[in-house]
Amino acid sequence: MEKKTLFDKIWDAHVVKSIPNGPDVFFIDKHFIHEVTSPVAFLNLENRGTTVMFPERTVATPDHNVPTIDQDKTIKDRLSRMQVEKLRENCHKYGIELHDLGTDHHGIVHVIGPELGITQPGMTIVCGDSHTSTHGAFGTIAFGIGTSEVEMVLATQCIMQSKPKKMRITVDGELGKGVTSKDIILYIISQISASGGTGYFIEYAGSAIRNLSMEARMTICNMSIEMGARGGLIAPDETTFEYLKGKQYAPKGAEWDKALEKWSALKTDDDAEFDIEYHYDAADIEPMITYGTNPGMGIKVKDNIPTTDGMGGNEMKSYLKSLDYMGFKPGEPMKGKKIDFVFVGSCTNGRIEDIRSVAEFVKGKKKAENITAWIVPGSREVEKKAIEEGLVAVLEEAGFKLRQPGCSACLAMNDDKIPSGKYAVSTSNRNFEGRQGPGSRTLLASPLTVAAVAITGEVSDPRDLF
Repeated sequence: MEKKTLFDKIWDAHVVKSIPNGPDVFFIDKHFIHEVTSPVAFLNLENRGTTVMFPERTVATPDHNVPTIDQDKTIKDRLSRMQVEKLRENCHKYGIELHDLGTDHHGIVHVIGPELGITQPGMTIVCGDSHTSTHGAFGTIAFGIGTSEVEMVLATQCIMQSKPKKMRITVDGELGKGVTSKDIILYIISQISASGGTGYFIEYAGSAIRNLSMEARMTICNMSIEMGARGGLIAPDETTFEYLKGKQYAPKGAEWDKALEKWSALKTDDDAEFDIEYHYDAADIEPMITYGTNPGMGIKVKDNIPTTDGMGGNEMKSYLKSLDYMGFKPGEPMKGKKIDFVFVGSCTNGRIEDIRSVAEFVKGKKKAENITAWIVPGSREVEKKAIEEGLVAVLEEAGFKLRQPGCSACLAMNDDKIPSGKYAVSTSNRNFEGRQGPGSRTLLASPLTVAAVAITGEVSDPRDLF
């Protein structure tokens, strides 16, 4: 029998039809939608006189440009208000499940899917958002799609898709103290670049990956897109099953036993071939931080910004342009650089484990006077747990400001913007020019590194503060 990768097994099971010398017609198990990329798709359905084929396979929540304060009041921004109202209208019209502002399970789409148990091993999952790859942590094929494809899924529950190439990234060994899954993925991207995964779907493997919690695995898969990959996935195991057991949409009783048997077979066959493989030693990974304007421009916090040695032509020009935007110079140390804002949140690091780690780190300490510190839970459920566990009290005592669930300052499509010229150390996923607001300067890091920065007021290694 042909040896198959986990990706092959899931992909092949969802091909409805293969077009000769063309893409596959690919069935989608779950479709997540939000207020930004769905309105035009629904409008086109109406113009075509078409309906939603399987409304029960779509789940909606507003997240991208919702405010994170006063969510019980009318949204002030006109465009944001219209988009949220349109999402409500369309969900009501077509019978689509909506987790609206103010409801118990509102939150970022890639946070609520897993915590409700909607995301399950072996599924195909799409959303009009690039970080749909987050769901791959459960052993799914999950990827972002465009508005025209959102329309296609609503109308047919299928999508036209060419099969990507396959990459496996193996990380073995034990992580050092203060090193998190965010550091793993920032390290990997720094090694293979922000375009090194282009054209591939990545499977993450190895003992360091298997030892991660589900929430940590979600962080890894979330940022697959930041190396240009179509998505990333991790084989489901006991950690996955334990996380899902008892969740609202997870199978129950005899159905759970059937699902478990099926899910347990979801793994790459021995000797299955990948198009390319990378191997890393966990011992080489330390707390990471970015210094430039793409996620591949990352170094260990203790290191200096790379020099231009060996660069020339357009490469050097682009590199110096990026550093100029950031206000940095080649060869400078990162440690000690003054910071203005810290942001803990997003679909990358807005889950309860992230907030717990920050609260534990800053307990009994005070943030530096020059720091504005925002904590934005990824969902109402995360917010509720943070309050119940006393984390919010700890964070507020340290000087952090808790906001309400949403994408917030990750992409600044709302009021949570970093002012022009200011520096933010952020747990989000992108550090492009102006990503967190026009003229803002973003340094990506783990929640622990962000916590260290908040206390010291400058780029710091969390290991120095333990």
